[in-house]
Amino acid sequence: MKSACRAATRAGKLVGLVPTMGALHEGHLSLVRASQSQCDVTAVSIFVNPLQFGPTEDLDKYPRNLERDKALLSELGVNFVFAPPTSEMYRPGAKTYVDVSDLSSKLDGVSRPGHFRGVSTLVCKLFEIVRPDQAFFGQKDAAQVALLRKMVRDLDMDVEIVVGPIVREADGLALSSRNAYLNAEQRKQALVLSRSLEQVKAAADRGERDAGKLAEIGRQTIASEPAAKLDYFAIVDPDTLDPVNQVSKGTLVAVAAWVGTTRLIDNLVL
Repeated sequence: MKSACRAATRAGKLVGLVPTMGALHEGHLSLVRASQSQCDVTAVSIFVNPLQFGPTEDLDKYPRNLERDKALLSELGVNFVFAPPTSEMYRPGAKTYVDVSDLSSKLDGVSRPGHFRGVSTLVCKLFEIVRPDQAFFGQKDAAQVALLRKMVRDLDMDVEIVVGPIVREADGLALSSRNAYLNAEQRKQALVLSRSLEQVKAAADRGERDAGKLAEIGRQTIASEPAAKLDYFAIVDPDTLDPVNQVSKGTLVAVAAWVGTTRLIDNLVL
């Protein structure tokens, strides 16, 4: 992978990277197409990263279908697919981690200790292996985007983080590989996440600026669905992930909740 990407760079080509954990859906593919529209060469990584899963999380059952993923990427004309084994990405005795300490303990970092350290360590490695000019991530993982942007700034990495919009089903459900865990009834129940965001946006559009009041609207909406268990409903600065008192253009509204045993996230930018 290093050799192929270095050759592209030496030939003066712009290299784009789309990091994924596989089980590809239209959200991933939209990022691939964005890379292809902006870069000469597109690389897609497929790696279910054990460092970002906690001991009680779904590492073993996380959906994997490498052959299907490769076929989808082949249809799109992706130049490189990088799907290394865990033993190659994390060699025995590896003890080096990348920890964006401030952001790692916010939003998802509260309920998933160590998750963001796993994300930043892996993405740092991918950036060194591929050395992309641009790396493409989805807005659905807004906290991850803030974390990686700070990592890039703090470590003076020569890569641009490009963020693609959330891709949704027709009924508003944000696309996620974990949606595969939901049965038909849970799938309907999961719509409460996007509904809670819509309610907050509607209140903000009517002129409400108090973040506490807006967050309460979101929490009450989640509470209206008995099958959903709220993890967090947060209204924060999109860069620092710190809570805000008053919302303004660009404020991030983020929600995480369990539907059954499946943890889902969603967000919008006001």
